[in-house]
Amino acid sequence: MTSTTILLVGHGSREKSGNDEIFTFAERWRKRQPQWRIEVCFIEFSEITMSEGLRRAATGAQRVMVIPLILNAAGHVKMDIPQAIDSARLNFPQVQFLYAPHLTACDQILSIVKRRLIGAMQTLDMPDPTTTGVVLLGRGSSDRQANGEMAKMARWVMEETDHELVDLAFTGITYPRLEKVVQRQHLLGMKQIVVLPYYLFSGILVERIVRQVANLREQYPTVRFISTAYFGFEPEILELLEERVYDLDRGAPTARMPCDGCKYRELAVEQGQGGHHHDDATPHMHDHDHGNGKSQHVTDHLPAQTKPLAGRHEHGQDRVSVHTHDHSCIAPAVRQ
Repeated sequence: MTSTTILLVGHGSREKSGNDEIFTFAERWRKRQPQWRIEVCFIEFSEITMSEGLRRAATGAQRVMVIPLILNAAGHVKMDIPQAIDSARLNFPQVQFLYAPHLTACDQILSIVKRRLIGAMQTLDMPDPTTTGVVLLGRGSSDRQANGEMAKMARWVMEETDHELVDLAFTGITYPRLEKVVQRQHLLGMKQIVVLPYYLFSGILVERIVRQVANLREQYPTVRFISTAYFGFEPEILELLEERVYDLDRGAPTARMPCDGCKYRELAVEQGQGGHHHDDATPHMHDHDHGNGKSQHVTDHLPAQTKPLAGRHEHGQDRVSVHTHDHSCIAPAVRQ
């Protein structure tokens, strides 16, 4: 459908291979949905910036769907992308811009993580979950909700497996770090430790994890370490992104990222927060749990009815997206 452009937004990496993988991912998506126009841009570390990507996407289009290929909602998702969209709306007033939620912790990603863990256990000589510690290793952020999503995923892994010790660690910005968590698990008697990098694609940090695990093997020669791969090319990721597209296309009430047009984001910008380029920037204090009564963020800016995207898979009943303000992507049937 030529009147709609899907803009896939990656974080961007200093390592060219990391950005190249996102281009490869986009090409696979195009082959899967050949009738869709899919463009790619990056928040940082690329010549194809957000502004350039939005310009390309808006050219010749009536509607642009901005789809972040990002796991957790920190400053980039809550501040940088919405600010870029605001500018694009001024530059292309005839184009409708819709902003979908990020990927976040959900059943589909839990399935990927569990599959990685099962595969790692199958490589062990003694795959005993009671003596095998698990470390979910994420990027780390100054945003408490982003770190909380990681903690939620770690808890889910523990509840859905027989492992008695599932810990959370971060590669930077916040704590605990991998070395400290491994030290704790070793003291608690773990004979084997599985490190699960919570990353979509390769990059500087993923390469750092490889070196860290190699150093840990030398430091703890009696412990067997297994480190799994990043998981951006798993089929569930494409399925999640397509759900975002379908929900935006049909105007589902919760299909749009709450940060787009949120007055609290605008207030944060006025206070000099946001618009940063690294996860270790000053926190922007832009939370969307709204449980304290300070805001009832009503999604009353629903997209106008437009022609459905070609290639949509019809079901017996409309699927309902429940991307609530905790940014979860679990379907209602799963929650019950």
